[in-house]
Amino acid sequence: MNIHILSPDVAAKIAAGEVVERPASVVKELVENALDAGAKTVRVETQQGGKRLIRIMDDGCGISEAEIPLVFARHATSKLTFIEDLSRITTLGFRGEALASIAAVSKITVVSRPLNQTAATRLCLEGGQETSLGSAGAPVGTVISVENLFYNVPARLKFLKAEATETGHIYRVVTHYAMAYPQVRFSLQNDGRTTFQSNGSGQLFDALVSVFGLETARQMIEVNKNDFGFSILDFGLGEDTQSKIQNPKSKIPSVYGYTSMPALHRGTRDQLIFFVNKRWIQDRSLNQAVIQAYHTFLQVERYPVAVINIELEPSEVDINVHPTKAEVKFQEPRLIFKKVQQAIREVVVAASPVPAYQMAHAGGGQSSAWSFGGSAPSNSTLTQFGLDVQRTLPPEGENRLLIGLPMMRVIGQVQQMYLIAEGPDGLYLIDQHAAHERVLYEKLSAQKAKMAVARQQLLEPLVVELTPGQAAMLEAEQDALTEVGFDLEPFGGFTYRIRAMPEILGQAEPGQALIDILAEMVEGAIPLAKEVHEKIAITVCKRGAIKGGQILSPEEMRELVRQLEATTAPRTCPHGRPTMIHLSLGELARQFGRL
Repeated sequence: MNIHILSPDVAAKIAAGEVVERPASVVKELVENALDAGAKTVRVETQQGGKRLIRIMDDGCGISEAEIPLVFARHATSKLTFIEDLSRITTLGFRGEALASIAAVSKITVVSRPLNQTAATRLCLEGGQETSLGSAGAPVGTVISVENLFYNVPARLKFLKAEATETGHIYRVVTHYAMAYPQVRFSLQNDGRTTFQSNGSGQLFDALVSVFGLETARQMIEVNKNDFGFSILDFGLGEDTQSKIQNPKSKIPSVYGYTSMPALHRGTRDQLIFFVNKRWIQDRSLNQAVIQAYHTFLQVERYPVAVINIELEPSEVDINVHPTKAEVKFQEPRLIFKKVQQAIREVVVAASPVPAYQMAHAGGGQSSAWSFGGSAPSNSTLTQFGLDVQRTLPPEGENRLLIGLPMMRVIGQVQQMYLIAEGPDGLYLIDQHAAHERVLYEKLSAQKAKMAVARQQLLEPLVVELTPGQAAMLEAEQDALTEVGFDLEPFGGFTYRIRAMPEILGQAEPGQALIDILAEMVEGAIPLAKEVHEKIAITVCKRGAIKGGQILSPEEMRELVRQLEATTAPRTCPHGRPTMIHLSLGELARQFGRL
């Protein structure tokens, strides 16, 4: 195979793949450019989930007639000149790659006028090649229209999701930047229908109301912008960090925003939102900092709603570490982690009663239940005590209908998450949540096969307000939701009325259960499901299953194990995770020196 240099056209399309993943990527890059241009109003219009059209209109400073031909040239930027400028970047864009990448895989038109020009300049490109350049009438600002995205890259086009899913991703981008820039008026229109507007008042709370609704915003606590006066001992940091913090020229990072009262929580992490110097980022460490701040306030697998701004010197953060600028690297990550954790913990504790620590023991006959604080034991933790734990999963390709479990005697519960049971061949540790998911899934599947899904009729219909993304998902998949037991009807705008819910959801609050299910569907949280109906069934069972952190009586534990033994695939939950691990008698004997 001969080595050769790729043509500029092929190279441009490959480079575009790193920056432009989907229509929402285009919206993100263009909205960031509008904000960098000082826009006070940003209007976004899309058609067919952004595949047919994306149009961004702003009232920013505009682009001069002389510079507009450079707009779509690769590595052309007004944000930096020298490599040293990377440590002083205060704008959202800086690489000069986005517009060139977008132009390479679409038909694009830009109309722009700065204040000192009487007429606007209009430039059109197709597949990155200029097709026309001339004058046009337009107000001060810039309008960029992107049509037929990926028309010349069919391999990328076919991997785009349904229009409702792509619309949901676009909605997420626009609403996140509305919260990052509450002083800017944002609007979003999908297929001629306005789905989001913010008032640009400059108040973050007003932006939260626009995004989450008034009832949710009222359940959020303000995290005030201050430095908290942390001591170096709080962080366990070295002398280098200490000298930096004590240096008056080195600004201590500020953390501010809003976080939810413990009563407001979600089933996914998708509403943990972070901005670093007004840049929307994703960071697992920051997610964990917020989750730890709610320790003892929330059950396992429940997550708060948080919109957190982190301000620090540009030199203290590297923004050039990800193709789409979605991640950053902090110079002092432990400092940032502790700052976020303590800032949120402080306001949550102040707004909530501190729960008393308890260790409960309930005995009866040969069954008992224990509950402890802290996290669940891992395989490595058990190994510390000399136990070689092996997961008991069926061999690849084995017919799951032939798997059965031995009869087991329940002994107790550990950390309100795992059941301990004795079988003829050793001990079993059973994940109570995963086990109940399996039981509920097979029960629901049997009911669906008989077209007799059990549902609970509500005494009074419940009205629930959804986000535009959730409403779009519900509209697209309403038949599947009906099939698993929901009875839903439109009630105007993005509001729906719940008349009935699946019986397997038990005592779950119907509105919150529906919101959680839709949120997981939008996020594509069940990758193993082959069909939408199966995905919804699995998600409903997850919502209805016993949760980690829930104390079970001896009778409840025995009943759960009995029902698990009766399933056709007891060793895995519907997601494919194991429901149990096995400690064989032989292994126990070896560990205790009996062999």
